[in-house]
Amino acid sequence: MSQFTIATRESRLALWQAEHVKALLEQRGHEVALLGMTTRGDQILDRSLSKVGGKGLFVKELELALEEGRADLAVHSLKDVPMELPGGFALACVLEREDPRDALVSPHHDSLSALPQGSVVGTSSLRRIVLLRALRPDLRIEPLRGNLDTRLRKLDDGQYDAVVLAAAGLKRLGLAGRIRQLFEPEDMLPAAGQGALGIEIRSERSEVAEVLAPLASQSTWLCVAAERAVSRALGGSCSMPLAAHARFDGEYLQLQAAWGDPERAGVLVRARGADVIADAEQAAALGEQVAARLRARGAH
Repeated sequence: MSQFTIATRESRLALWQAEHVKALLEQRGHEVALLGMTTRGDQILDRSLSKVGGKGLFVKELELALEEGRADLAVHSLKDVPMELPGGFALACVLEREDPRDALVSPHHDSLSALPQGSVVGTSSLRRIVLLRALRPDLRIEPLRGNLDTRLRKLDDGQYDAVVLAAAGLKRLGLAGRIRQLFEPEDMLPAAGQGALGIEIRSERSEVAEVLAPLASQSTWLCVAAERAVSRALGGSCSMPLAAHARFDGEYLQLQAAWGDPERAGVLVRARGADVIADAEQAAALGEQVAARLRARGAH
């Protein structure tokens, strides 16, 4: 039996995720404590992430806790984890994925198509902005930052007619009843890693990696390896309006990706690929092929 400390953000969703990993480790006989932290990404709420340093703002303080030995592992929403980790850090485990889709939440309207012309929809995701514009160019899309509870409160206060959120977070917090519409990937392609949890450790901590190995989902890991390779090949960060989603169809991994231009409404390019995939290296190669197809069609 070992003792571990998990570094986590202190939002309700982040704590749920850390508690989930804690419970899985405790079932295997380990002792686990949580180290709650507030990150720069949680503190800066008046500007979009793409303007202040990207999703990496959610993980830097947690990485510092790992580096200083105050924590042994950090639990992240994988879509918040930069495509390139700093030297000395490793993604040791990817857990089985929750629903990767985006969800529409609205007090009065049952679907995106039911929103009246000119309705205000909240999101600060460049990916969601370009995909929403492709579906409904008449909508007013306004910035929306904050944790899940903050976003829902702003919606309920009447600041928006609808908001678009990750279905996984709503389901994990028992808020699936708020979902009015689940977007199929064909209409609203998810972000790379959406719905999956990743566990980060210091790369030299092989004993921690061994303990985490039984928690990993191999199929999810291969899917997100392909998705993250698309993003990495295009220099991906949250300042890029890029979507990538993979799923297994039998032994074939089907990968779709999309890129839009936030400055030019209506510019949206898509690409896809499929292959028999057995390991992360092959998954990454598929991602690079699909990224090359996006570039050939104008993505940059």
